[in-house]
Amino acid sequence: MAWFLVLYLIYCTALTLALRKNGLNSRMPKQLNQLRPPVTRVLIIGATGGTGRHLVTQALDRGYEVTALVRDPARLAVEHPRLHGLKGDVLDYASVEQSVRGQDAVVSALGHKRFLGPSNILSEGTRNLVKAMEAHGVRRFICETSLGIGSSAGRMGLQYTLFVLPVILPFYFFDKTRQERLIAASRLDWVVVRPGALTDAKGRGVWRTGDVGNFVTTVKIAREDVAHFMIDQLTEDSNLGAAVGICS
Repeated sequence: MAWFLVLYLIYCTALTLALRKNGLNSRMPKQLNQLRPPVTRVLIIGATGGTGRHLVTQALDRGYEVTALVRDPARLAVEHPRLHGLKGDVLDYASVEQSVRGQDAVVSALGHKRFLGPSNILSEGTRNLVKAMEAHGVRRFICETSLGIGSSAGRMGLQYTLFVLPVILPFYFFDKTRQERLIAASRLDWVVVRPGALTDAKGRGVWRTGDVGNFVTTVKIAREDVAHFMIDQLTEDSNLGAAVGICS
C-alpha cells in the first residue's frame, strides 16, 4: 500500500508540473493591435453553460447585440430582441466562421462534460474561433479557462491537486493548456480568465484578481461574478495578453 501511495504522489506532482509547463505564464507582453473600435456586437460561445448563461444576460443588460452559437437554440434561457441564437457547433469551422462574421468581439465560456479519455474539444473549438476571428478582423477575444494551469498550477488547493485533477480532469485540463497556447499564439487582443472553483451562488460584485489561489485550500467564485469580469474586459485594456486568476 505504501508503494502505491508513493507512486500516486509522484503522479500528482508530475501532473502539476506538466500543467505548469504547458499552460501560460500569468502575463505575456501584448499591445493593442490598433485603436480599439467600440464594441457593440458580441458573439458568446458556451451560452447554455453555467457561466455562459450569465454572460448572455449581462451582455444584454449592458446594451450589447448578442449572438449565441449553440447546438440547440431552444436551450437558450433568455428571449430578447437583441439576442440571436445561431445553431452550430464550435468544432465545425463553417458554422464558427458564419457566427464570427460581423462581430466586434468574442467571449468564450466553452466547456464540456467528456472527462474520461483524451479530448480536444476546447482546443479545436478555440482553434476554429481564432482562425475565423483573424480571417474577419475580429480582434477582441475573452476566454474562460481555469486556475490550476500555467503559472497558477497547484493553486486550486490540495483537493484538486491530489484528487480532482489527477483522477477526474487530467485530460480536460491538458486540453485547457492547449487552448491557452493557441490563444497566446494568435494575433488577437486577448484576455484569458482563470476562475477558481465555480459556484452557482449569487454574485457578490467583488473579487480578487492576479496570482490568486493557494496550495492548500480551494478558492471559489460565483459564475455570475466571473461573467461580470469577463464582460468588463470588452472595454478594459489593462489585462490584454494576460492570464488573469480570479476568485472571491
